Amino acid sequence: MQDVKKFIAARVAQELKDGDVVNLGIGLPTMVADMLPKGVDITLQSENGFVGLGKACKEGEENLDIINAGGSYVNVVPGAAFFDSCDSFGIIRGHHVDVTVLGAMQVDEKGNLANWCIPGKMMPGMGGAMDLVVGAKKVIIAMRHTSKGAHKIVKECTLPLTAVGVVNEIVTDMCVIEVTENGLLLKEINPEYTLEQVKEATGAELIVSKDLKPMTVKEDI
Repeated sequence: MQDVKKFIAARVAQELKDGDVVNLGIGLPTMVADMLPKGVDITLQSENGFVGLGKACKEGEENLDIINAGGSYVNVVPGAAFFDSCDSFGIIRGHHVDVTVLGAMQVDEKGNLANWCIPGKMMPGMGGAMDLVVGAKKVIIAMRHTSKGAHKIVKECTLPLTAVGVVNEIVTDMCVIEVTENGLLLKEINPEYTLEQVKEATGAELIVSKDLKPMTVKEDI
């Protein structure tokens, strides 16, 4: 497969619709900004205080005053606006964000999310994730399907939770899963893997969609 993270980010980008206000979490989710569909008008909000987030800066073109929530240098698009953290979280807590894209350590079949702490390791805290997952209208998890062979999609989270029952969709390098009232619905599968391989890499039962489709990305990455 080509770059795994780019593949995941490109597939997530296809979930975003014209007019959406979208927040991208740190790490892999920030790559979605470089994969947005052409011709689709999407406003990216950065929790450290601006809307109009653009693509990552090329080396040598950085503006030292403009970084995203993960501390990476980024561009802004025409019409961008900067404000303080209170206004930024007012947007989030006021349910003005349509979609948030975050990474995860674990997601379970009930849509519970653990993405901030591994017991015994020093962590700075969950940051804005706890606000984003309850403030956004849709929560998409973008991550590798497993971590060093260990399941990240599980029957029940064992790590400290960020929030309960908040995840709507999971996009990994292996598949696309929708979290439903009945469990985890497998909607798309990466053609590089078999159904059995996906099931083996998942620590929870999967409901296979009757309309199961191949997982593809529109742009050449």
